[in-house]
Amino acid sequence: MSIRVLLCDDHKIVREGLRVLIEKQPDMEVIEEAQSGEEAVRLVRDLLPDVVVMDIAMPDLNGIEATRQILGKVPRVKVIALSMHSDRRFAVQMLKEGASGYLLKDCAFEELANAIRTVVMNRVYLSPKVAEIVIKDYVRLSPQTGFSVFSVLSPREREVLQLLSEGKTAKEIAFRLRVSVKTVETYRKQIMDKLNIYSIAELTKFAIREGLTSLETPP
Repeated sequence: MSIRVLLCDDHKIVREGLRVLIEKQPDMEVIEEAQSGEEAVRLVRDLLPDVVVMDIAMPDLNGIEATRQILGKVPRVKVIALSMHSDRRFAVQMLKEGASGYLLKDCAFEELANAIRTVVMNRVYLSPKVAEIVIKDYVRLSPQTGFSVFSVLSPREREVLQLLSEGKTAKEIAFRLRVSVKTVETYRKQIMDKLNIYSIAELTKFAIREGLTSLETPP
């Protein structure tokens, strides 16, 4: 029986390349592709794949938040992060949200195929560089090094921060999250107070630095 894989990356050329390589494997098939975190959450709920290969930096809903929502709804699904980010914050937070693997995009495809086979056996797969980063993090973790957007803001506040940093208006965010404009404004004030940042420009810089969004994200 084939391992059913969902690909989630906002770059079409990456998805197409991965699809070709994965479908050459005798024990794997790509059942669908998602170009955003929101789409990935919906497709996982509808299609119940075995493995989700998840990018982190995506518009609207980044891979970390998408992983949290996916595993909150369908905990049996295995998520593998495939990211350009080797920063410890991204790797550690993906694992905290329940991801079963973390690889860097400069890895060989054979490593990704091995990771997919590993996680479906209920084991964790980390590329060597990421494993070293994670181990060092747990050895050296302190209140100073442990500060991040994930420890300060709630999941909903992180969603609002990402959308604000991507240029969405309060009305657009309210429509997307199915809440009132007043609620969005309340979240925005809470975010600014918690971070001690009081301009959208500085919030955007912070969101990029923390990996909630990227410089490639369209306005």
